[in-house]
Amino acid sequence: MKDQPLKKKKIAVMMGGLSREREISLKTGKAILKALTEKGYPVVPMDVGGDIPEKLLKEKIECAFLALHGRFGEDGTIQGMLELMRIPYTGSGVLASALAMHKIMCKKFFLYERLPTPCFEVFQREELKKNSVPSISLPLPVVVKPAREGSTIGISIVRKEEELGPALKIAGEYDAEILVEEFMKGREITVGILEEIPLPIIEIVPRSGFYDYHSKYTKGETQYLLPARLPREKYLHAQEISLKAFQSLGCTGVARVDLMTDENENPWIIDINTMPGMTETSLLPKAASYAGIPFEDLVERILLGASLKIESGKSF
Repeated sequence: MKDQPLKKKKIAVMMGGLSREREISLKTGKAILKALTEKGYPVVPMDVGGDIPEKLLKEKIECAFLALHGRFGEDGTIQGMLELMRIPYTGSGVLASALAMHKIMCKKFFLYERLPTPCFEVFQREELKKNSVPSISLPLPVVVKPAREGSTIGISIVRKEEELGPALKIAGEYDAEILVEEFMKGREITVGILEEIPLPIIEIVPRSGFYDYHSKYTKGETQYLLPARLPREKYLHAQEISLKAFQSLGCTGVARVDLMTDENENPWIIDINTMPGMTETSLLPKAASYAGIPFEDLVERILLGASLKIESGKSF
């Protein structure tokens, strides 16, 4: 069986890290660790810091399951280190991870591939110091967000002109580049991709009307509808463009594509998460479970796809 060699290898579950999503990453890592332990894999938990190369060498790690969210884990940095150390790892490679993490570059790729994504403008934090409230060409409302953050950190919905300045300032606290994006007035949906297969679509319905950090991580604040309430042709189209987005960035293994629909139920791609949350109640595992893939099996399938991407691209 394909999994037999891995059960003889020492596997690190890399979690925590240095980003603002550290606590969420620890929850993801612990859930993955538990699942792989129950499956009989020799796993070692590793909290990622500046000494991670030494830890990997000391423990003689032969494969890495990445459970990191945000910068220094989801943005290609840790992937590059693992490529240099010749340690196969789960998920996407250096380039795909870096592109997906950078929302502005990601949207430019979508435009090149003729994939639907909301209109946007880009501002630099340095520009805002000269002119704190620049004019924008997009009609209100708009969404303002830092270019490289996850979990809706630093994001604002601007509905009135006087809210734009404070929103830009908040986003600028998290990144030098700021994305101002057209606000879509329809449903919020998400499509998990597992080994280039779209999973059932989840519709996200926050009680507050805005799926922010509080709505994401506070129990009872958001309702998840599975499958999403979309007409069949729109449902299939959302899965199709999500898979194309995954492929256009060169993603591998697993990812989650977040979309919004417009008033006519047409789906528009917002961004891609190459390292989605992986607790048993996270969105991608929910979709996999609905498709008949239990959490432990999902984690194992992701592990079995671990590879080095830059040279051979072969699985472990």
